[in-house]
Amino acid sequence: MVGNMINRQLILERLILISEYLEELKVLSSMDKATFLSDKRNSAAAESFLRRTLEAIFDIGRHILAKSGNIELSKEYKSIARGLGEYGYIDEELSKKLVKMAGYRNRMVHLYNLVTDEELYEIITSNLNDIEEFVKEIKNKVLLE
Repeated sequence: MVGNMINRQLILERLILISEYLEELKVLSSMDKATFLSDKRNSAAAESFLRRTLEAIFDIGRHILAKSGNIELSKEYKSIARGLGEYGYIDEELSKKLVKMAGYRNRMVHLYNLVTDEELYEIITSNLNDIEEFVKEIKNKVLLE
């Protein structure tokens, strides 16, 4: 699908980072809500690992789209999410979830004062499987082709 222009090493390095961040997020998500909320450092760590995870996801997407001749889609997070689905690098359902993740990433960066500890807990206890699905699809559809 993409040919030899993709830097597989770059993608693999980002996938490894995502996996490492996911492990940290899983530790945090294994806490009960009261414990998680009892220490501000938990939500600060969750926010940091989640934001880094999303940055790595969109770095991968930007690279794939730019190297496959879709440079116009590689400039903005939501268009990266849509483009990955449109061109079959991830399935459409995951693409829609990535669009929401792009919006959330922007909120964490630009409207960080509105991000609550409760919503971070909700995300890390409910949505980590979407990130795992992204890793799996990129491995299967991009790295193994």
